[in-house]
Amino acid sequence: MPTSTSESTSESTSTPPAAPLDVAARLLGLLGDTGTEPRPDDQLEALTLAVAADLPVLLWGEPGIGKTAALHQLAAALELPLTTVIASVHEPSDFAGLPIIGDDPAQQGVPLAPPDWAVRLVRAGRGLLFLDELSTAPPAVQAALLRLVLERRIGALRLPPGVRIVAAANPRSSAADGWELSPPLANRFVHLQWAHDPEVVVRGLGGVWPVATLPRLDPQALEPAVALARRAVCGLLAARPELVHRLPSTETRRGGAWPSPRSWDMTLRLTAFATAAGSSREVLSLLVRGTVGDGPGLELMAYLDRMDLPDPEDLLADPSAAVLPERGDLRQVVLDAVVAAVRRRPERERWDAAWELLAGALRTGAPDLLVVPATTLASLRREDWEVPESIERLAPTLAISRRADALAAKGRG
Repeated sequence: MPTSTSESTSESTSTPPAAPLDVAARLLGLLGDTGTEPRPDDQLEALTLAVAADLPVLLWGEPGIGKTAALHQLAAALELPLTTVIASVHEPSDFAGLPIIGDDPAQQGVPLAPPDWAVRLVRAGRGLLFLDELSTAPPAVQAALLRLVLERRIGALRLPPGVRIVAAANPRSSAADGWELSPPLANRFVHLQWAHDPEVVVRGLGGVWPVATLPRLDPQALEPAVALARRAVCGLLAARPELVHRLPSTETRRGGAWPSPRSWDMTLRLTAFATAAGSSREVLSLLVRGTVGDGPGLELMAYLDRMDLPDPEDLLADPSAAVLPERGDLRQVVLDAVVAAVRRRPERERWDAAWELLAGALRTGAPDLLVVPATTLASLRREDWEVPESIERLAPTLAISRRADALAAKGRG
């Protein structure tokens, strides 16, 4: 039966059905249509500072928590091309260089040819080299990586200064056929523990992912930052020489951060960078603990805190103008140091000045911090010294604080 003109026109103008994968592509596009918002991130700031300081960084974390995503964000923020190399699927020769026999090996030797990804990095002159799955690399591959991480050499090729190295690893317990890192390789990295923020994950899945604000170095603060870093690290190690080199006793801890002359040099560099960037104490703590370990790193942080404390003799010379630290632990250290200074040279004027200082501390801080220094200072009184008026102002508060301490101790008993 012949087809009518209207029917043939309708068939020719109708939209053909979309292919199944085209519809899927549209849905994927909608899922990927997300926004961003600025958000401070101590982890990413510490990572950025270590990369800026040209130090190899190793991100530790469980699978699936966003280590690779953080590297992609960092590469985009620093405008560096990202090159990913899965360390565990390579042979040692891939990092040491593949031997290539030339025309006259007896005279010219056998050169070691670098892999293609290294050649591309050299041609680009800059980039972010991401060594993934480091904890699944066998010991022979880890040994081959030593020269790459420390000297930036692969075969006969040297990576340019514009290339930075970041690695990622899962703990041995959650890595497929995992290995502990060898101590020589571990001591070449800044170790950062990577953790997820549930709030960030929820907002991201809802369509808004964070964009971290990267730190900027202050050109005017470079020389003071270097001076501070040298004074802090050298001062701590002069007082605690046993911290210069301390190889951990267990295999697991040897595969992390531990103190050595190399890692202290890295710590000094990171302290200078964090200071020049005006980074928070939390960011600096992540960096130094990730370089020399928790114990030595916390000792350095405490030493940095004490470096900023006022001189007890300056406080005794002009107690009315004294500015005490706001943090309770630092304020306690300063007050104890003032009382110790009076003990070393007990004079009436210095004793009175210390009481005036304690009275000022009462107006600006917690009274319980004054109980011990006030009691010790009172015990230093000579018979011919009159009781200053400041003691009268302190007495009621100190009495209440003592009773509160006694009741708390009784409750614990």
